[in-house]
Amino acid sequence: MTKKMNKATRLIIGCGYLGERVARRWLQANSTVFATTRSQTKAQLLLNANIRPIVGDVTSNKGSPNCFQNLPEVDTVLWSVGFDRNAHASYHDVHVAGLLRILDQIPNEPRVIFISSTGVWGTETAEEVSESTPACPTREAGKTLLTAENALSNHPKGPGVVLRLAGLYGPDRLPRLNDIRANKPIPADPASWLNLIHVDDAATVVCEIAELPSPAKLYTVADMKPLRRDDWYHALAEFTNSPSPLWTAESTTGRGGNKRVNASRVWNDLHRQPRYPNAIEAMRILLQKPT
Repeated sequence: MTKKMNKATRLIIGCGYLGERVARRWLQANSTVFATTRSQTKAQLLLNANIRPIVGDVTSNKGSPNCFQNLPEVDTVLWSVGFDRNAHASYHDVHVAGLLRILDQIPNEPRVIFISSTGVWGTETAEEVSESTPACPTREAGKTLLTAENALSNHPKGPGVVLRLAGLYGPDRLPRLNDIRANKPIPADPASWLNLIHVDDAATVVCEIAELPSPAKLYTVADMKPLRRDDWYHALAEFTNSPSPLWTAESTTGRGGNKRVNASRVWNDLHRQPRYPNAIEAMRILLQKPT
């Protein structure tokens, strides 16, 4: 499993909601795409999609039956691993120890793109954050992702490119849709800010960062239009003919849920704008609400 002349090779660690869309774009560009999975069933689905599956578990140490064997030499590695609460592994086991296992096993020095989160900023003050804003995570997930970012930066195969994604949405994924339909109270401050990025825009960013001659080490990725949670959930209720949203007394305090993300650097460096700059309009289209 080595690189073929003049044909880009890619490895996706975590070929899920975002990773599958990136894989399709790379295949359309005539790349050879490998992807990891823990499931033999998912491996067959990947194979059916012309993606070369590699079965293993990022939390398995060398010598374990589930450890990856003979990872390929590739041009690009995308780390896009979701957290499976049923896998009996900690955030650290997956995103830090798992990342280091993969980096150590890759036989060459590819460009590593690490999907992180704007959750590494634990701010509650509604301030604007960007790449120059010091990270101050308050929750376990954010703290672990920041540790993983630093691990990649300090690894011999780093520093890679870290993409801190805002809330991901798109087909079959609209935040709190089921809660709104069930008239279940939303545990957040309705006046707090929500930052989003459509999955197709996120996939475009990944693919273009992979080709950018000299990318920065860190980018925030959002649609550049923060919106109030009240606006998002009222629109979600309207477009689904659901009752107006209810709110619990619990606010976003301690959850890092009130900030405005400035993602101008990535769009400037890629010389483009998001295809979906208005999340509420994109939501309407996803729900097929007529104009």
